[in-house]
Amino acid sequence: MNKRGPKPTQIELTTRQRTELERIIRKSNSKQAHVTRAKIILLADEGLGNQEIADRLESHRQTARKWRDCWIAEVGNLAVVEGDADDKALGKYVLGLLNDQPRSGTPGKFTAEQICQIVAISCESPDKYGRPVTHWTPQELADEVIKQGIVESISVRQVGRFLKRSRSQAASNTWLVEQ
Repeated sequence: MNKRGPKPTQIELTTRQRTELERIIRKSNSKQAHVTRAKIILLADEGLGNQEIADRLESHRQTARKWRDCWIAEVGNLAVVEGDADDKALGKYVLGLLNDQPRSGTPGKFTAEQICQIVAISCESPDKYGRPVTHWTPQELADEVIKQGIVESISVRQVGRFLKRSRSQAASNTWLVEQ
């Protein structure tokens, strides 16, 4: 097998760390991403290289390298937590290490206040705003919120997404009230 680059840094798990990672793998409701990442760390502890781990898990070498590096970067903090915490707290910390980091990206175009105002208007009669329709359509609502200066511009599709999201939240809240 063609090995690239220097040998990766060895991971040496403690018994408690290994136990927590194995618990994540065995747990039926663990996210598959967490299971894969836990397996990467366990295989790295066994001395496997990134390509070998990737081959075993049918993954990418970069994925194995990324999670090995993430674990290694946290070894000091992990040791402190392990020394101070019970098994439950350690488990929570280990699971946190296996989470994705927030991704960068374009911030939302609309504020929570703007979204609330759009949804609030959609709950009122279009007649109140002089609209010649009996029910709001995404197009009518988009035109009205632009006219009122709530937003400078908004697509009909975006208005539809806001309304769909507010309907599903209202339905789930109704369900909670009925319980």
